This record gives sequence, C-alpha cells and structure tokens, in this order.
Amino acid sequence: MTRDHNISSLQHCGGVKGLSKMLKTNLATGIVGDENDLIKRMNTFGANRYPQKNGRSFLRFLWEAWQDLTLIILIVAAIASLGLGIKTEGLSRGWYDGASISFAVMLVIIVTAVSDYRQSLQFQNLNKEKQNIQLEVMRGGRIMKISIFDIVVGDVVPLRIGDQVPADGILITGHSLAIDESSMTGESKIVHKDQNAPFLMSGCKVADGIGTMLVTGVGINTEWGLLMASISEDTGEETPLQVRLNGLATFIGIVGLAVALSVLAILLGRYFTGNTKNPDGSVQFIKGETTVSKAVDGVIKIITIAVTIVVVAVPEGLPLAVTLTLAYSMRKMMADKALVRRLSACETMGSSTTICSDKTGTLTLNQMTVVEAYVGKQKINPPDDPSQLQSQAGLLCEGIAQNTTGNVFVPKDGGDVEISGSPTEKAILSWAVKLGMDFDDLRAESKILHVFPFNSEKKRGGVAIQTADSIVHIHWKGAAEMVLASCTGFLDSNGSLQSIDKEMDYFKVAIDDMAACSLRCVAIAYRPYELDKVPTNEESLGKWVLPEDELVLLAIVGIKDPCRPGVKDAVKVCTAAGVKVRMVTGDNIQTAKAIALECGILSSGADAKEPNIIEGKVFRAYSEKEREIIAKKITVMGRSSPNDKLLLVQALRKGGEVVAVTGDGTNDAPALHEADIGLSMGIQGTEVAKESSDIVILDDNFASVVKVVRWGRSVYANIQKFIQFQLTVNVGALVINVVAAISSGDVPLNTVQLLWINLIMDTLGALALATEPPTDHLMHRTPVGRREPLITNIMWRNLLIQALYQIAVLLVLNFRGLSILHLNQDDTIVKNTMIFNAFVLCQVFNEFNARKPDEINVFKGVTQNRLFMGIVGFTVILQIILIEFTGDFTTTVRLNWKQWLICVAIGTVRGTFPI
Repeated sequence: MTRDHNISSLQHCGGVKGLSKMLKTNLATGIVGDENDLIKRMNTFGANRYPQKNGRSFLRFLWEAWQDLTLIILIVAAIASLGLGIKTEGLSRGWYDGASISFAVMLVIIVTAVSDYRQSLQFQNLNKEKQNIQLEVMRGGRIMKISIFDIVVGDVVPLRIGDQVPADGILITGHSLAIDESSMTGESKIVHKDQNAPFLMSGCKVADGIGTMLVTGVGINTEWGLLMASISEDTGEETPLQVRLNGLATFIGIVGLAVALSVLAILLGRYFTGNTKNPDGSVQFIKGETTVSKAVDGVIKIITIAVTIVVVAVPEGLPLAVTLTLAYSMRKMMADKALVRRLSACETMGSSTTICSDKTGTLTLNQMTVVEAYVGKQKINPPDDPSQLQSQAGLLCEGIAQNTTGNVFVPKDGGDVEISGSPTEKAILSWAVKLGMDFDDLRAESKILHVFPFNSEKKRGGVAIQTADSIVHIHWKGAAEMVLASCTGFLDSNGSLQSIDKEMDYFKVAIDDMAACSLRCVAIAYRPYELDKVPTNEESLGKWVLPEDELVLLAIVGIKDPCRPGVKDAVKVCTAAGVKVRMVTGDNIQTAKAIALECGILSSGADAKEPNIIEGKVFRAYSEKEREIIAKKITVMGRSSPNDKLLLVQALRKGGEVVAVTGDGTNDAPALHEADIGLSMGIQGTEVAKESSDIVILDDNFASVVKVVRWGRSVYANIQKFIQFQLTVNVGALVINVVAAISSGDVPLNTVQLLWINLIMDTLGALALATEPPTDHLMHRTPVGRREPLITNIMWRNLLIQALYQIAVLLVLNFRGLSILHLNQDDTIVKNTMIFNAFVLCQVFNEFNARKPDEINVFKGVTQNRLFMGIVGFTVILQIILIEFTGDFTTTVRLNWKQWLICVAIGTVRGTFPI
C-alpha cells in the first residue's frame, strides 16, 4: 500500500484510523512501547535496519599492497636470486639472499595491508555513527528520544522542518507539511502532504511545516532500505592535502628513479669493464672467463640494488601518513564530541581564520528558564506566581498550550511532569504549568484549524484555533519587538482591551531592559477572527495566510540562557591562535551584545558600536562591495536571518578568510554548505543541517569547536613532521649509495638493509609521527594559509643540516672506516654493518627530532605518547635482533660494545641537533 501510494487500499482499511486499530496503535498516545510490545512488533514487521555490504576483506588489502610495481620487480629479482644462489652456492647457503629479500618484501606488504585494513575499519565505524540518527517518538503518551534503528511499525513520529522521515508511513495530521523527495525520486520539487497525498517515504526530508506520521514499514521493507542495502559507503575520498602529498611523492619518486637508473648504468658499466671487485680483491667479471650464470647473477644483484633504491626513494609513507593522521584525528575528535562527516574538514579546520558561531546552545547552555514576565502592563514578580494573574490567564494559557510543538506529560502515578520540545518551548511550557495550565484539557477544548510553523525569517510562529463555542482565536508567539510592532492593544489586569499606543514606549523599555540582562525576549499575542472568513475546504485552508496584524498583547517573557562554562577561555584561546570569533544570532541585538560581553567576544562596551555590532537587516541593505569591507569588522550580528548568515560567509570568503560556521536549522544549510567548514549541532541540529555540514558537534558546545581547530592544526603539523623525517632519510640513503656506487662500484647498504630502512621510514615512522596528539603550542601560532608550502623554511634548514651531517659521517665511515675503526682490509662487512647500524640509529633519533621541528626541546612531552615510545622501542629491539642474530640474512656481522657505542653516539648527536 505504502510503496504503491495506493489511496483506495488505505480507504478500504478505514483510513489512517482504521489502519492504526489493525496495528494496535493509539494515534494520540502512540504504542504501549514496553519490551514485549517492541519485540513482538520487530518479530512481525522487522527492525529498522538494512543489510549492509561488507567492506573490503584483509585479503583484498594484501592483494592491493603487492600490486606496487617496485615490489613486483623485487619479488621477481628475489626469485631469480634464489635460483641462481642455490645453483652457484648449493642449497645450504645459496637460498639466503633470495629468501631474505622475499621475507623483507612480504613484511612490507603485510604491514601496509594491516595499516590500510585498520583505517578501513575505523571509517566503517564512523559511517555507522553518522547513520545513527536520534529522533522523537510518542510512546504511551510520552515523547521520548530514541535511535532511528529502534523505530517499529505502529510508532507515532512527530515531524518538523529539517527532520528525516525515519521509515515509510502515513500522515496522521499535518499543517503546511512539505517533503523533499529528491533523494528517492531524483526530482527536486517539493511535495505537499495532506489527506489526499498521505504517503511518506523513508529517507526523505521535511522541507516545511509540521505533522505526525504512523510508521507502516521499516528497514528492508522500505524503498530507502532496499536502496541503501544495494550500495556501500565510499571511503575513498581524497583530501586536498592527500592530493598535494601524492604530487610530492610522485616528484620524489621520479628523482629516485633517475638516481636508480644512474646507479644501474654506473654499476653495470663498472661490472662489465672489470672494475667491480669482491671483498678479497678479486675481479668479479673477466671477459671470456666468467660463466654466463655468474654474469647473470651479478647483473641481477645490480638490478636488485637499483630497484631497492627506487623503493627507498618512493615515499609511499606520505599518503599513508595522511591516512593515519586523519583516521587517528577522527577517532580522537569523536571522543572530543566532534563527528567528522567529510575528511577534508579535518585539515581545513587547521587553516580557519574566523568562526561564525550561533549563540543559543553553542555559546550558551540551552537550559532556558523564564525569569521575568510582563502580563498585560503588570510585571509578575516572581514570574511563576499564579495569584498575580487576573482574567488574562485563560487566553494566555490557551495560546501557550496550542501554539507549541512541545508536549506536557503528566504521569498517572503522580510523578514529576515531563516537558518536551525545543529549549524555548520547554521554558515557556514550564512557566505556564507553574501558573496552573492544564495542557491536555486546553488541547482537547479547542480544535486546531491551521498552523504557521515558527519561521526564522519572520521570527514568529502562529496557530488558528476554534473553541468549543465556535469562536476563532489566532495566537502568535515570537521575537518580542517584532510581535509588539504588530500589536494595537493589550489586555489590562481586568481583562479589558486597551489601546497600546500610549504604552508602546513602556513595553519597548521593558524589552530593552531584559535584553540588556542577556535575556531572550518572547512576546505572546492573539487576535479574534470571524469564523465565516476561515477557508472551509482543505486546499484553501492549507494556503491560508494567518493574519498577523491588529494583535492583542498578552505577555512578554524574559528567558535566561546562561553562558556555557569555559566559553570565555575557549574564545581567548581562539584569539591567541589568530582565529576571530564572531557571533551570529537571531536574538535581539541588546541580548546578543550582553552575551558577547559575557563570553569575551566583545572585550568592552566601547566596542559595541556599528559596524562591530550590527543588525541583520542593516547588513543586508549594503551593496556587495560594502558588505565585503564591513564583514571584516563585524563581531556580533543580531536579529540575523539564515540568509544574512550566508551573505556574511560569502563576504568573508571573498575577503580571503577561511570561514568555519556553526548552524542548527534547515535554513542554515546554504551557509553551512558555502563555508569552508560547516559545523552543525548534534543535539539541536536538524538532519538537513547535519547533511550540509562537514563536522557535527555532538554536544553543541563552542569549546568542542575550539578542540576541532586544535585537531585540524595537529593534522597539518603531523604531516610536516613526517615529511621532514622522510626526506632526511631519503636524501641520506640516496646520496650514500650513489656516491659509493660511483666511486667504488659497490653499495654499503644492500637490498635487505634498504628494505628494512624503508619499513622503519615509511610504515613505522608514519605510525609514530602521525599519531602525535595536539599540544598547546599549536594554538600559539597563526593559522596555516591554504596555499602555504608544505615544507617551510625551518623544515628546509633542519632537513639540509641534518642530511648533511648524516651523509658526512656515513661517507667518512664508508671511505675511512677501516682505518678509523682499526679494521683489516677483509673486514669490509664489519664496516658496512657499522654504516647500516649507524644509519638506522640516526633514523630512530631522527623521529625524536622530527616531533618538534620548530622547538629546541624535542623530548618535551615524549613520554605522554605511549605509541611513539612503543614504536621507537620496537624498532631498536628489532635492529639489535637483526644485527646480532640474523647476520646471514642481512649480510651483517655482530658488533662489539665499542662499535655499538660509536653507532649510538652518531645517532644521539643526530637526534639532539636542535639542542
């Protein structure tokens, strides 16, 4: 019925009422909702989940890891080396070279695959979190918040602007309800829903209006479920930084390939001209005497060395480091109450120069209470004292009970009253309950004719109701000064209608006084209306524009929403980091000013003048060029509409700012989309706002926004650390082998040793440096420009000096090592082991050095990063095992304690260069 939108089938069942009886649902109070009821419904109709395609398996990652061309060449070389070695030296010793190369290649493949597989699992977990939408349902007469996965057939679900339709269903009641069905139909037109078109499809968004729906299909039994089960989430998004690093890696790879080809040509030339000698001094190739198999063996060893140089030169670790640091940051940001929807936002946030923040719920606690109230002209003190209310109480409570999207639940056992709705609605409903309002009775006594949902452009919402004696009242509620401007009268303490003209200044002063105390001011008003003027047919009623003139003021309330603790400190941190915080709010300009002073966004009252503090309507009246100039000066924008926020973002971006914007409403979607980083609110945010954003702030707290900036800067800083580490190793390994190859026809670092260095450098190095947590030091520097070079002047200085030291020491060891270490001419293998060991220990200490490229104390806070210490320790232990116990495989020999001490000294000097 739902899938085919079969209206006749629905009517055959007795409409939505008849269907609700079949499903044992009360349309007013929902299902019973106890455990037995929920289990029965899930067993009968299924759960609101759909089977998801499995991610790529570990074997798939292994397959992809060995597709690397250089690794394939090395595997071929290893097989050839294995065959020739066994042929020339016999099985007992001939398999060492080929087997050790094969083992090193397999190790590189496995480590790469494990790393990629772990990141894939992390992204899958984050995608599950994105899909876990929290929404409200009516169960047992009580509004409760549950996961979208817990929705069952028969549930009664309220729908508001920006919500996602959580399952297939049928409209129970609706007012101006419009649904965006583009996600299902592909057509971008908005579809209006009423009793003639009551069918709602899962996955669509509420574009306008309000309503309630009866759930009729969940999970795989919906079109959305079938669609989602057939597709898998794509995690292959490449961020701008990854693109830049891939370019850098390609360039370095080309340089490495050129060097490797040069080494190949030189070594082959030396070999075939008889200039390449064995350790005992004998010539390796003599024309006419050397057998073909020996010549082929020699050529394969030379090719293997050249290929290994390419392996070392190609920095596969760069893209891996980005993936690692992004995945690590995303996981940690989740713990800091920030859900990353788009990977690129992680790094862009580090470049942000301004944050345009909402006030309510982000800078404030969103825990609202009515602390001041004017009913008629009388100030009620305390505001919840019912004895001070006279004859206005009936109309006031009627307006509050009917003109709301909230709900009041009174438990039958006499427990505490439960109030649901938006924070503003809850504050006003709580106040009315204390004044004696009976919510359910007032709702039952009158019939709702038409609803105008709260509109962030008009800053008000209204409802037309018909009482039991056929009198029509139109109730309005909204921004105090805007509703007041539409009022022509007010009710005095006797309930008599008085002209408001003479008292208008009195009410304006009252609003200004409350706003100056950082209170949100809301006015409640009504007007009587003739029944015969109300449209009678449903189509005309749906298009009826509620009259909003000649209103009668009933009350003005001041709602206190305290500043969040820690916001002032967070604003200070942003200011010190070169990030300007701007407040953009729909509230009264005076309220905005008071909160901005309290939060530290405005430093003093002297700053509170135009254009520092401006109203939305003033800003939008400027020309585009003027807006661009004024936008840079704006600190607070009050009474702004979502379109004003969009205009501000556009003006700031044109002025070269990198803009982060917070938003929670459906109408904020264009600004969230336009900004460099859109930050939606996890608690108050609508699904439309969340889908338009890059990051969801799960606790709606401004302090969490600042943490996101820290993590953004940390991503960039960690990548720079790894680039410095990687390039220093690359330059060192390439220069040493090239110089040695040209001068002596041999290389001190053989294939297995270079592969081991590659493993330390690429995978373990990336893991150690990419997971460095952010430090306070990051927030004491200015934002990184989006077009700033990846390698800074400081990094070039560090890189060149450290590479020169490394090359100088290792070349001295290569050419003068035998005499310096007092070794015999046939002890070349000891000298080469020393070079290999010193080189590896240089890289171990290089990791400490790379942690803080622009600080002197590179060891500061090192013990707090256990993963870093673990990787360094693991590398050192493996190196000792490699030298002391696996000499046959790595072509090394055991070193005595003095030789180890020399290697450690070389590495230590290398690591403590800044000091």
